[in-house]
Amino acid sequence: MISKQTIDKIFSTIRVEEIVGEYVQLKRAGSNFKGLSPFHEEKSPSFVVSPSKQIWKDFSTGKGGTAISFLMEIENFTYPEALRHAAKKYGIEVEEDQREFSEEAKHAQTEKDQLYKIHEVANSYYQEILWDSEEGKSIGLAYFRERELKDDIIKKFQLGYSPEKKNAFTAYAEEKGYTKEILEKSGLSIFPENTPSGIDRFRERVIFPIHSFSGRVLGFGARILKSNVKTAKYLNSPETEIYHKSNVLYGLNQSKQAISKKNICLLVEGYMDVIALHMSGIENVVASSGTSLTTEQIKLIKRLTENVTILFDGDNAGIKASFRSIDMLLTEGMNIRVLLFPDGDDPDSFSRKHSQEYVEKFIENEAMDFIDFKAEILLKEVGNDPIKKAEAIRDIVKSVGFVQNALKREVYLKEVSNKFGLSEQSLFNELDVQKQITQNQNQHVQQQKEKIQPKLEIVPLDEEKEDPYLYDVLFMESKLVDHMLMFGDIVLKRRNEKNEEYQITVIEEILMHFEEEQYNFLVKGNEIIINQVREGIQKDELRSGNFFVTFMDEEITSKVVDALMPLDELENWGSRNIYPPNYGDKIAEQVQGDVLLHKYRYIDYLIKETARQLDEHRGTDEAKYYELIKKITLLKQASIRLSNIIEYSPIKGIYVDRKR
Repeated sequence: MISKQTIDKIFSTIRVEEIVGEYVQLKRAGSNFKGLSPFHEEKSPSFVVSPSKQIWKDFSTGKGGTAISFLMEIENFTYPEALRHAAKKYGIEVEEDQREFSEEAKHAQTEKDQLYKIHEVANSYYQEILWDSEEGKSIGLAYFRERELKDDIIKKFQLGYSPEKKNAFTAYAEEKGYTKEILEKSGLSIFPENTPSGIDRFRERVIFPIHSFSGRVLGFGARILKSNVKTAKYLNSPETEIYHKSNVLYGLNQSKQAISKKNICLLVEGYMDVIALHMSGIENVVASSGTSLTTEQIKLIKRLTENVTILFDGDNAGIKASFRSIDMLLTEGMNIRVLLFPDGDDPDSFSRKHSQEYVEKFIENEAMDFIDFKAEILLKEVGNDPIKKAEAIRDIVKSVGFVQNALKREVYLKEVSNKFGLSEQSLFNELDVQKQITQNQNQHVQQQKEKIQPKLEIVPLDEEKEDPYLYDVLFMESKLVDHMLMFGDIVLKRRNEKNEEYQITVIEEILMHFEEEQYNFLVKGNEIIINQVREGIQKDELRSGNFFVTFMDEEITSKVVDALMPLDELENWGSRNIYPPNYGDKIAEQVQGDVLLHKYRYIDYLIKETARQLDEHRGTDEAKYYELIKKITLLKQASIRLSNIIEYSPIKGIYVDRKR
């Protein structure tokens, strides 16, 4: 287990805006940063990062927390995995508590953990074979060097080699304690009935590890080097619990910083295209790895930039099939350009022939917008046939229909109008037709889905709001805890019954109120926080919001972030020269008023609960019955006194006729 000293060092070193910034495009908004939620589809940014508080809040989903909890949320890391990832990023040495670690090791690992670990083991193994074995050096390393790859690039992408022996890795992994079951589920080994010792899936191939956004190995691509063998040139890992090829882009882990910095992503097809461009100094590039581009992959790119340039081989027969990818990119709000390399060249060969500066200028100058690209491809085949030309234009207009922004859509249609000498009105009419066709198709698909799976409506029961007394006391309970979290160490000036001035912190005043009332907390998370606050006071510590931010309890973290980052943080009013009062500007009055109001709501709740008990004992226990009547009478008297103090009217509301 990671030592507490290391955990404290990690939290004191990491920056939430830097961690989150690798996954979300953040823009400065006053003292905070804002961006689109990575957890929820949205058009207006509702994701806020506070550098001063070192927390984030996603107002669209309600999630929030620290940099560590963000990594856990977006990468499905465990708490230790998120800590180790952050430590590696910031160069922090991780110290293990050996006694606790040995205890932890006794617990059974989850299958998912084992899959991640076996892929790390395999990745190290393949690299070791490449660099240290005679077979690896003479075959695998020789191939990479023949492709003119430098050693630093081979190491950067962690390329490897799987030896000829049919079960070399399988035997190696079994020696390390991995079972046949996990090897088979990982896809690294195959166990046919006639070969119980197993077969390495990638034997006799050079290895390209496929990493997640954060750098974990999820699977492998492998290329065979023998030309006389009848088998697939490239072989990829099968789908597993941790590897879904539609959710992964090759090279994204190595390219994400360059993509974010240059604000543009180059999209290519193969592993070697990515690696070759990196070697030439162009690092803002990823590959779809031979699979059709998916919405999930586009969203990965969109975290970093909305600008994409697709690089195609000059003689690529699948260019026309790429039109679907263009439409998908447009649907996701991406700005697209397309580049065709000269015949016989691909990004790999072209980047090896020319300097970095030449390649960069070639991409910048020769890339076309998607309208020119589609026109060039489609009009090659139409000749003078007006029918085919009309179909080609219709295809282009259909793509324009996928553009989500109305202004961009109009600009593109004007470009089509100028290019083909057509009236804008006719193009807008055609666009309406295409949109209607698409809408009808979507409705048909939805209807088919509903036929297959009937829609079931489940109306959740909100017990709190059904009981207004319970809801009111819960609301005020949480509000007081929020004050403790947000302003706990602020010192208030008060006067006692003798009009003598004394000082007390927000935490102490609210805690004293709860203890005087012998209050039983109705929200478990609030009770945990209050118990921690009490423990802190015994140790002469004031435990407010920052203390609780690092708690690895989802309910507590969410509660604390809600308190530290209220909804107002979404708005940058200062940019509009609007300066509303800040929450907490009059914290002394707020605490005093809210303590009284909580007391009042709690008494109402107790009256309601006592009345319920009264009905239960009516006619069965006379002594208990009259005891409860007496309790209700006393509670009602206290309620009346409080309503006079806070000037509350059940009809007019709270603080309505307060004298100024």
